[in-house]
Amino acid sequence: MSMPQNLLNKFSSDVFAGLVAPALEPGSLEPVHPDFSIQGDELTPIPDIPEGINGEKHYIQRMMEDLQRALQKPIEQRKWGMVIDLRKCTGCNGCNIACVTENKLPPGISYRPVMTETHGTFPNVSRRFTPRPCMQCEEPPCVDVCPVNATWKRADGIVAVDYDKCIGCRYCITACPYAARSFDSGYFYSDFNGGERQPYELLPSPEYGEERVRKEGSSPIGNARKCNFCIHRIERGELPACTISCFGHATYFGDLNDPQSLVSELLSQPNVMRLKEELGTKPQVYYLV
Repeated sequence: MSMPQNLLNKFSSDVFAGLVAPALEPGSLEPVHPDFSIQGDELTPIPDIPEGINGEKHYIQRMMEDLQRALQKPIEQRKWGMVIDLRKCTGCNGCNIACVTENKLPPGISYRPVMTETHGTFPNVSRRFTPRPCMQCEEPPCVDVCPVNATWKRADGIVAVDYDKCIGCRYCITACPYAARSFDSGYFYSDFNGGERQPYELLPSPEYGEERVRKEGSSPIGNARKCNFCIHRIERGELPACTISCFGHATYFGDLNDPQSLVSELLSQPNVMRLKEELGTKPQVYYLV
């Protein structure tokens, strides 16, 4: 089995993420349903993080408090969203690697690529890095084109994929204007050295709370795949993997319906934009520029 060299190069660094992926005990996660609501005493405890020099609460602690407060509301009253500060993003790809590790992603699949743009002419040149997860559109074109209803929008705004329903037609991949979806062609990292399947390749993915082991002839191989804001973490009261791994403190997550949340506070600033707003998809991922 072979793979185009440019695709291999693009995702080769993800191998190291898989090598350090933590194992999960079977049955440690309950299935996550579109209307799933967790009880307060089941949430992950919020760590006590020391305050900054200005006496403000650490932003991770505040976001966890925002998230767990939102989980006490009915699911239809929540609206999950993300804010990414492009002024702080260093292009380190830490968020991408954390996502690969968390979701046990194979080569060729990336839920959070980081795009690089170069502006200006020499010697006045600058670079801007733009992480690009799924936009979790309020009007998602991927949902409308799916012929088997394998893609749907949850009551909390997250666009999800049912791997057992997906037939791999890839209509959704074509319909997405953000290139946020990938097709799982069945590659394993061990395919490129002719060796046997490695233990890290057989670890169950916690996506959607299903603990699904990826293997030939079974979903999600042959399916469209995408970022889902780490639903399995959210339902435990934890932030998405990309958010807690951002070295530049550039990624924020929370309930857009909560005016007291940090994300709502950030969106009150004048320097906010969304990608391709003219399309009317209403992305729930915002950028500070």
